[in-house]
Amino acid sequence: MNQKTEVLSLSRPVYIVGGAAIVGPKEKKGPLGDDFDKALEHLGPAKDSWENSEIEMTVEAVTTALNKAKISAEDLDLFCGGDLLNQICAANFTARKLKTPFLGLYNACATMAEGLLVCAAMIGSGLFQRGAVSASSHNATSERQYRFPTELGVQRPMTAQWTVTGAGAMVLDVESKENCPYISGGVIGRVVDLGVKDPNAMGAAMAPAAFDTIQRYFTYNGAYQPDDFDLILTGDLGSHGHSILLELCKREGIATGPQFQDSGMWIYSNKQDVHAGGSGAGCSASVWSTHLLHEVRKGKYKRILLVGTGALLSPITIQQGNSIPSIAHAVVVETGEVKPC
Repeated sequence: MNQKTEVLSLSRPVYIVGGAAIVGPKEKKGPLGDDFDKALEHLGPAKDSWENSEIEMTVEAVTTALNKAKISAEDLDLFCGGDLLNQICAANFTARKLKTPFLGLYNACATMAEGLLVCAAMIGSGLFQRGAVSASSHNATSERQYRFPTELGVQRPMTAQWTVTGAGAMVLDVESKENCPYISGGVIGRVVDLGVKDPNAMGAAMAPAAFDTIQRYFTYNGAYQPDDFDLILTGDLGSHGHSILLELCKREGIATGPQFQDSGMWIYSNKQDVHAGGSGAGCSASVWSTHLLHEVRKGKYKRILLVGTGALLSPITIQQGNSIPSIAHAVVVETGEVKPC
């Protein structure tokens, strides 16, 4: 890893050898529905709670990704995971099932990107050979934790996003399998807070963090410019936050084009009444682990900058009048010939 700049370069590539996502019924009806591995028939609780439903989704996403990679849980050296539940319970209980060395992570909706960076760095440095990464969210568990129980039917402003019911997982390995993309580096995000206090406008809170990370990447990495990427995919700014990001880039002279896209704008259609789009730790995790991997393997994208964005709010801090600090981590995914670092 190159530690002389703010851009991380892995000393060897880390391959994404498997990916899977389990989603809810609303996500199945969206434009990416056919790419997901399985969808719940309804949001109703498995066993006795929505929280248990999210735990079961995460376990199934990880085990499905492992099966697709033809790797057993016993062969994993590391599992990195997180979610939006208090004390990241979905990841904790999944780790209990896997019995694998575990690093629990929390960066809200940026958790998948954080997990990919942490796991890839440890594998790329030679500490481990293979690992798994997961992130999840559930609309019913998240809404009652961060805002209001869905049963109340509270009206949502148009800047609000719909928390994705989904669990995504990826398996990383130092050895390549057929037609697998690889992680070559990235950027660790910094916490950015421009004073947004509205939890129903998280895209506005997260957009400056996404801009900060993108700007740092292209400032400190002279080898690439935005046009060198087939896709620069943020992890759930939604339409509101995405427009703010484009404006920030324009102001600072960063050229944007059709390669600038957002996972929260992909997962639902405009007809699904989700207002500004999708959000939640399971949003980017589900999109990246399935649809994006499928498109990469079909050759549509050869170089991607994944920018996971997270609003680091707490119900307590919001009630106390605090603003929303946010973060964004970037992960570089490539295909084809491995370039020397």
